[in-house]
Amino acid sequence: MEKRIVTKPSLSALTSEGAGIHVRWMIRRDMPDVLAIEHEAFEFPWSEEDFTRSLRQRTCIGMVAEYADSVVAFMIYELHRTRLHVLNFAVLRSHRRLGIGTQMLRRLIAKLAPERRSRIVLEVRETNLPAQLFFRAAGFRAVTVLRDFYRDSDEDAYLMQFGLEAAGVASEPRRLAG
Repeated sequence: MEKRIVTKPSLSALTSEGAGIHVRWMIRRDMPDVLAIEHEAFEFPWSEEDFTRSLRQRTCIGMVAEYADSVVAFMIYELHRTRLHVLNFAVLRSHRRLGIGTQMLRRLIAKLAPERRSRIVLEVRETNLPAQLFFRAAGFRAVTVLRDFYRDSDEDAYLMQFGLEAAGVASEPRRLAG
């Protein structure tokens, strides 16, 4: 009988398509990992109370991306009548530029429908150029500047939007690069 050794894929095995990534709903036991990613990613991170308050709303949804049984990214978004609103989104620094964020956005974009929720909106700090470039590459466009948007600083935000083309028939979302 031949003995097989099974190993977890290495980080370099990830492709731009996010191979080996599992996107699922966020559960309570994910919170320590989500908080660690949040604190690594942002100068002014959300607290555990901020996450709890958001996720207790019935219109708020959390999802995570796992790689090799570890949470490496998360997204919190709200359901509105005509749009989805991304409230918080981060990928672990060591796992960025591997297609994980793109895969999560694809999952969110797949929830859009011309007759219901046809756009996604989010705010990005004016100083967060990597996020601005990421969302722009994904088909989002800055639609306005929100002056003094953040409570923790006097920083402005760009309101960015992704929308289905209003072509009448069943529009397809813009294809994400990656």
